[in-house]
Amino acid sequence: MNSNESAFFDKVTEMEPLLPRESAALQDKAAIVWRGSAELKGILPERTRDAVAQVVMSMNGYYSNLIEGHNTRPIEIEAALKKQFSGGSEERQRQMLHSAHMDALQEAERGLTPNTNICSKEYLCNLHYSFFKNLPEEFLTVTDNKGTYKIIPGELRENEVAVGKHIPPRHDYVDRFLQRFDDTYSKMVADKPGSLIAASAAHHRLAWIHPFSDGNGRVTRMFTHLWLMKAGAGGDGLWTLSRGLARNVHSYKGLLDNADNKRRHDTDGRVYLSQAALGEFCDFMLDCANDQIDYMKDMLDLPLLTKRIRGYCKVKEQSEDLPKRSSLILPEIALKGEIARGEVARIIDASPRTAQAVTGDLLQRGYLKSDSPKGNLYIGFPSEACAYFFPQLFPTGITDHTPQLGGGGLSIRRAISSDKKDAEMEDSPSLEGPSGNQLSTQQASDMGKGGFA
Repeated sequence: MNSNESAFFDKVTEMEPLLPRESAALQDKAAIVWRGSAELKGILPERTRDAVAQVVMSMNGYYSNLIEGHNTRPIEIEAALKKQFSGGSEERQRQMLHSAHMDALQEAERGLTPNTNICSKEYLCNLHYSFFKNLPEEFLTVTDNKGTYKIIPGELRENEVAVGKHIPPRHDYVDRFLQRFDDTYSKMVADKPGSLIAASAAHHRLAWIHPFSDGNGRVTRMFTHLWLMKAGAGGDGLWTLSRGLARNVHSYKGLLDNADNKRRHDTDGRVYLSQAALGEFCDFMLDCANDQIDYMKDMLDLPLLTKRIRGYCKVKEQSEDLPKRSSLILPEIALKGEIARGEVARIIDASPRTAQAVTGDLLQRGYLKSDSPKGNLYIGFPSEACAYFFPQLFPTGITDHTPQLGGGGLSIRRAISSDKKDAEMEDSPSLEGPSGNQLSTQQASDMGKGGFA
């Protein structure tokens, strides 16, 4: 920084170090993320995997928006995915932000190729453009204590900003900082465990540059998601880092802030920013990734998943919210991935006419999906069921459907939690779901303040 400590950053060397100090502990954690994500691949039949991946994609958007202070309820999310936006202004805003995130991330995933340089200025600007392009004018202004600024989708900021105590580079220097970012990190996006450490460091440094007037957090999290995919750690779309970051949001934001600081002492690296603080942030990111992968491995254990589906269906059958014998159809389809329509009659031991009626009902309710009127059937996960099929997927208390049976009927909790492990998954007070992992950084104690469970 210039001799005037209040000046903006104007030398790209002031963004260094760009990687934490080499550490066997970080390498080990990166290798665990690598192996864990690989274990998720192939854990489910293809069609069931694709259906779960759609839920996880939506969960990614939910948690990324939650970090920004927008708590979109599952029923609002389901409507947003159908482009059915609420008439209420606050609900409508949350829905549109969720829809914009989903659309931008899906578009980016579809466009990924081995040659895609996700670290380039052009690519990052395109991510920003994809998020903002379909949002109405009300979303395209940002106000701070210096005035109100127009957000131009895909364009770098033309104003100066302050993010807490951090003053990012002056707007007319952002280009050169992004070039340094690209020159360094683009070489590190590789299909190997060590790439995950670089992804964590790049997450902070992109947020530190703060290239846009608004939307920097969302773009940074989408960028990191795409890096994980290119680095072979995407787990076929069956886990998301954003859930871990949101559920430990105080630690996440605190460690981001800490990594903005100058080096602490003479042994804290040889350049401007703290290498130790960057290492602590990377350590936290890898811990979050490992915990989320463990959570999803527990959730996607196929025998337990089908057991939860069966228990839920039995309760809903009793309350006449699902057709009889749904508890036979849905678990088998989840287990096989897809079945021919004619198989339903055999599964439920009924006439073709009855089977057709049951199939139609489940299709209408979203529990079954098909690509054509006569095509094969595969499972769907409507929002009303996700809290039961995937306990703790969303924060406790934000679901819109809490089906209960009166008259002493069997509760959904009892029907699903029919063994000790299931009960632990439903009742565990852990912020991080059934995996039981604890963050190894000193910020683990902040989980109770930062979590949402």
